[in-house]
Amino acid sequence: QVIGAMQGLQKLAGPQRMLMIGDSKLISYANLAAMTAAGVGFIAPASKQYVSAATLAGQEIATATRVDYVAARDEGKPAGRRGVWHVREDDMTLAGPRKKDPVLALRQVFVHSSARAQAAEAARAKKLERARDDLARLERGLGSRHYPTEQAVADRITAIGRARRVSAYLTAETGTDPGTGKPTLAWRFDQQVVDAEAATDGWYALLTNLPPETTGAEQVLRHYKGQEAVERRYQAFKGPLAVTSLYLKNNRRIAALITVICLALLIFCLIERQVRQALAACGQTKVDGLYAGRPAVPTGKLVLDALAGIRLIPGTGQSPPTIPQPTDLQLHLLDLLDIDPRDIR
Repeated sequence: QVIGAMQGLQKLAGPQRMLMIGDSKLISYANLAAMTAAGVGFIAPASKQYVSAATLAGQEIATATRVDYVAARDEGKPAGRRGVWHVREDDMTLAGPRKKDPVLALRQVFVHSSARAQAAEAARAKKLERARDDLARLERGLGSRHYPTEQAVADRITAIGRARRVSAYLTAETGTDPGTGKPTLAWRFDQQVVDAEAATDGWYALLTNLPPETTGAEQVLRHYKGQEAVERRYQAFKGPLAVTSLYLKNNRRIAALITVICLALLIFCLIERQVRQALAACGQTKVDGLYAGRPAVPTGKLVLDALAGIRLIPGTGQSPPTIPQPTDLQLHLLDLLDIDPRDIR
């Protein structure tokens, strides 16, 4: 009994690893070396400085594993319209800036998102089309007061490439017609460069030090995609709670203010959680009339906005407290929250 209890307690009280999930700025040798030395797990996307575009272009979906993952934005869509995710894994090493720095062994999980690939393709087609329109307009204006010289045409081409973000594809030659003295222009998009970029559509790499025995490539992706739940709370922190700069005299007051703000954020999140759980118990996900008179998934902000106009008349003598003229939406939300504001105990 003693040994069994001891082992059970060890499992309950055993040390828990810390996992840091961030954006590409998390990836640097100094950061990764420090986290590895401290036994902290990490997941972050690699910038092109660490995983080149050529490496991403060399990935093939045929050699990747499809992940049974549905993005939050796709949950209400038919299966055929949902994004599809694939992962494949490889190893990499990262050397430090000094020779004596230890070489870090990392896992790189290559991820392909069909939704991301479609978005990249659509964005590229859109910017190429806009650049074509600008260049066609430039061609029609050659020799006009706006583009009287070769230099003016060259400057405009540079501006188009920068504004439409097509400088990598655009090849242009300018000159001057010896007969008329007007500037000339010949341009094209380098299809090889376009195709090379298209080969990377949908692909990105996640770097991690989590052991593959406990965290497979699919789980690495799930951990990374779970970051958006935390990001939503940052959004609430800066948005509905309207946290802004405030100068305080000492660190104790700073810590106290942060504590109060975090308590407010906790209550804000619990309100959202309670309404969603009550809806789920009824087999629903949206509240009718919650957003601009239309059904919407409840958020803390939408719930508080809907309840902002509610009034309470305190009881006097034998008269109980009353809520004058509550709306159907307000009453529904109070039921979902299991709250009666007239109960002031």
